[in-house]
Amino acid sequence: MSRIIAGAAGGVRLASVPGDNTRPTTDRVKESLFSKLESYDLLRDARVLDAFGGSGALGCEALSRGAASVTLLDTYPKAVAVIRRNVEAVQKAMGRNAAGSAARVQQSQALSYVQTASGPWDLVFVDPPYAMPNEQVRELMRALTPKLAPGAVVVVERSSRDAEPEWGGELHCFSTRQHGETVLYYVEPEEPADGDDPADDSADETTSHHFDTAEVTA
Repeated sequence: MSRIIAGAAGGVRLASVPGDNTRPTTDRVKESLFSKLESYDLLRDARVLDAFGGSGALGCEALSRGAASVTLLDTYPKAVAVIRRNVEAVQKAMGRNAAGSAARVQQSQALSYVQTASGPWDLVFVDPPYAMPNEQVRELMRALTPKLAPGAVVVVERSSRDAEPEWGGELHCFSTRQHGETVLYYVEPEEPADGDDPADDSADETTSHHFDTAEVTA
């Protein structure tokens, strides 16, 4: 059983989705992920999309740590029911601290939701089934790109056995973290450096608001 690691609802235990239709992110990976996000100050008052909710562990953790709004999606009815239960438990534990936050749970396919939603989002979790082809991940990322806020980050979780997805010219992977079979890609929109002319071919091709690092852990 997973739990909320930190924040206003720290310690709350989260229900798991029955069966093998979902692959929960381990607490070890989640702790590393949120430690990195907090180092970038990406959680406080963030508008968050959890595109493949599962049990809702990532979205609920963001809510506990100060996100202003969290939208959690899943196509599996049992997962949606568990997400709603976990969101309710987290908001109850937060008490008055939940007054300025909002959580929305929806049974929806990620791509179709993103294509019709307005955004913008400051932080997006993309944790699809490992069996999803990289081409479908790229299609979702392409749909997300125009709906990301300035300085936004998309965290993509994939299997280390698969090749890194192709992000395209409008996105840049600025950091990679490997935890056993799990790889986390931290992706952001490309932006010209301050003072650079986007049409100037001599300008640097990659501009990141974050540190460019890579790390592999057991």
